[in-house]
Amino acid sequence: MIGEDVLLAFDARIISLKKGETLFYEGDTARYFYQVKVGEIKMNNFNDEGKEFIQSIFTAGNSFGEPPLFINKPYPANAVAITDTQVYALAKEVFFELLLQNPQVHLSITENLAQRLYFKSVMASEISSQEPEHRILKLIDYFKENVNRLKPSDKYKVELTRQQIADLTGLRVETVIRSIKALEKKGLLIIEDRKVYR
Repeated sequence: MIGEDVLLAFDARIISLKKGETLFYEGDTARYFYQVKVGEIKMNNFNDEGKEFIQSIFTAGNSFGEPPLFINKPYPANAVAITDTQVYALAKEVFFELLLQNPQVHLSITENLAQRLYFKSVMASEISSQEPEHRILKLIDYFKENVNRLKPSDKYKVELTRQQIADLTGLRVETVIRSIKALEKKGLLIIEDRKVYR
């Protein structure tokens, strides 16, 4: 995360998006560094049958879409607002200048990218070989510990919808619902007022 004061000092502009609005499409040329100010962004793709696969979800303070900036490749996914959202946008050249002038920010961006690569690696393994319950717990624990920075012993309210969990794990929503109920029976999840806790 880059501090708002630093972003503004480098003349970042704010882009407002309505729920469901697309910031960029898969295949577009990467020209900006983006960071969520308020709201939520999902990176997604669709298969040939039109089924959505969510690559990741980004909330306030999270940056997204950086890898193509570094390797001059097009975006591998769409960026869509889940809620009314505002994002900071910083032109690629200015972003690189910011990194050169701020080694600590550069390290923070590198750590963030490494964290996301780790998540992709773990989830790729989970999706290809693990049972639905295991996949769901792995995803929830990732959001708990890495996105929300909570300790394993902390109680965590899962903000993802059942549909988002399905789209992030490659499962059907019906399977997610059944698996969450089974995980509750095993004492691995808590359901209170239709909300899931871990």
